[in-house]
Amino acid sequence: MARAQFQKGQKVWVECVGAWAFVEKVQPVWAKGFEEPVRVTYDVGLGREFAAHELMVAAEDAAAGDGLDNWRLLRAHNRWQSPEDCLHHPYPGSYPVVVTDVADWGGWRVPGAEYDRTPERIEFQARLIAAAPALLRLAEQLTALVGENPDDAPPAVLHLARQARTTLNAVTQVAAPPPERLSSPAAAA
Repeated sequence: MARAQFQKGQKVWVECVGAWAFVEKVQPVWAKGFEEPVRVTYDVGLGREFAAHELMVAAEDAAAGDGLDNWRLLRAHNRWQSPEDCLHHPYPGSYPVVVTDVADWGGWRVPGAEYDRTPERIEFQARLIAAAPALLRLAEQLTALVGENPDDAPPAVLHLARQARTTLNAVTQVAAPPPERLSSPAAAA
């Protein structure tokens, strides 16, 4: 016997395709003499039916807000070039490193050749990554503020809040297997 593990309109991760999709149809297969469907497949609009084991649900990432207060931009000594060899860099003799741990390690670094090619772009990326936790909190506060009084918010602010919610979901939701469901009352005993 099979039971539906997903419902119509639910966001799912299609593992074999590597993409998010929405369940468009839940398709049970019935057999004569059985009270429940013998198999359930799902149409997610990707050209074929998928079984439940091929899909995963969107779940909140448990580590999403962990350690965001520790992100900061540091400068590391450039061991491959002397300051005289890289005078075209914004900060000759160093390159940006974004650390995400209290111990000043872990996080984001860039290869020296890539930094040498476009140092202004890499400097911008480093500042953006270091500011990401503050931008995340700003998006959360915006959605919470509009969520409290959606009727009082101007249309432009509602639009911004929807965009912030979509961005937050892309950051905080990860794929997880569906919760196990009991297939028969006898299995519960």
